Amino acid sequence: MALWGGRFTQAADQRFKNFNDSLRFDYRLAEQDIDGSIGWSKALVSVGVLTHDEQQQLEQALNELKAEVVNHLEVILQDDAEDIHSWVESKLIDKVGNLGKKLHTGRSRNDQVAVDIKLWCKQQVTLLQKSIRQLQLKLVETAENNQNSVMPGYTHLQRAQPISFAHWCMAYVEMLDRDYSRLTDAYQRMNSCPLGSGALAGTAYAIDREQLAKDLGFAFATRNSLDSVSDRDHIIELLAAASLSMAHLSRFAEDMIIFNSGEANFVELSDRVTSGSSLMPQKKNPDACELIRGKAGRVMGALHGMLVTVKGLPLAYNKDMQEDKEGIFDALDTWHDCLDMATLVLEDIKVNVERTRNSALKGYSNATELADYLVAKGVPFRDSHHIVGETVVYAIQNGKALEDLTIPEFRKFSEVVGDDVYEILSLESCLTKRCAKGGVSPLRVAEAIADAKTRYSYPS
Repeated sequence: MALWGGRFTQAADQRFKNFNDSLRFDYRLAEQDIDGSIGWSKALVSVGVLTHDEQQQLEQALNELKAEVVNHLEVILQDDAEDIHSWVESKLIDKVGNLGKKLHTGRSRNDQVAVDIKLWCKQQVTLLQKSIRQLQLKLVETAENNQNSVMPGYTHLQRAQPISFAHWCMAYVEMLDRDYSRLTDAYQRMNSCPLGSGALAGTAYAIDREQLAKDLGFAFATRNSLDSVSDRDHIIELLAAASLSMAHLSRFAEDMIIFNSGEANFVELSDRVTSGSSLMPQKKNPDACELIRGKAGRVMGALHGMLVTVKGLPLAYNKDMQEDKEGIFDALDTWHDCLDMATLVLEDIKVNVERTRNSALKGYSNATELADYLVAKGVPFRDSHHIVGETVVYAIQNGKALEDLTIPEFRKFSEVVGDDVYEILSLESCLTKRCAKGGVSPLRVAEAIADAKTRYSYPS
């Protein structure tokens, strides 16, 4: 029976019921709805609605119900209840009879669903941060194993300056650090309890909402009942954090796809994260990375959908808000899966050290070093920039690398060039010179790896 049927003389059309009911997706909130109900039962004792013995009976029955479904949530889907709140209440009544009907006193489904989804979101933050850390640790491990793998760095997808594969790995560690911190920030703002706000105007019972908040693991109670039942900021913040992190994961995937291509051949991905072609037997496709890249749009779409849903809603609760759940459930599931898949992609990855080094030697990525060399010889940078540009054109026309030019060839463009130029143009010199914090110097990269291992409690 519906929780609201007394006002109506006709049954709902089955088509409307199918359209209106949310059990098919909000069943995932069963654990949170039961926890919230236990907390509410304790609050009702304090205002004399329930006796201590009645509360104990309710809590025992609710815990039994939780044990029955916590690992078998799909069982709930066999029921015809309107939503997870109706399902929990009906099952509770089955266990304790009319006593179960007293539990909803002073509570609305509006504040009930608000506390349920917040409890679920808080739980997801913890799980997501764990997965982010696991990916960071795998990146640090990959970096540590590839500190001597020199490769070209790119801007505009053109070879720019040499970097190390380790430095590339550590760039994504930094991106993920920001993703982790955004979750921490979002958690602090969602850590307020809306239960006790009623439908919109607050409960008519003198509930100690601060104690109720603490009982449910929140830092404090919300301050305004009207805002409490209509607030979905925490969902939007999580979707925003997920979208930005998925952009990072998509960039990671795109880099991997390029590095794994036959043209680049910088890395070889494990057979465990690649697939073949049904027609071309020679193919080994980076499907895991392509799916990460593709799923980013799905998560970003959920953020846009939620923003559009709430942008025109008047206060307080509206049924439109039911649309928050499918989007956040799917987006966070997808984000979590992609974090774990990116970690798996890095397992057994092989860096083609010879290929990456040879590619770093091409493309005149040491041209900046030649310009700096001329500056050290007293040539103004703007002039040295022009001189090196002309030198590169000459080298291209003659099919030579800069380091293969003779001194007489260098001196066609500047008389200050001497034999010491060759040391400057070596890959090792290019890397070592960039020794400021955050640079690609092997020393700085090693320090970054060591610092990350300390910050993330990397196992020794």
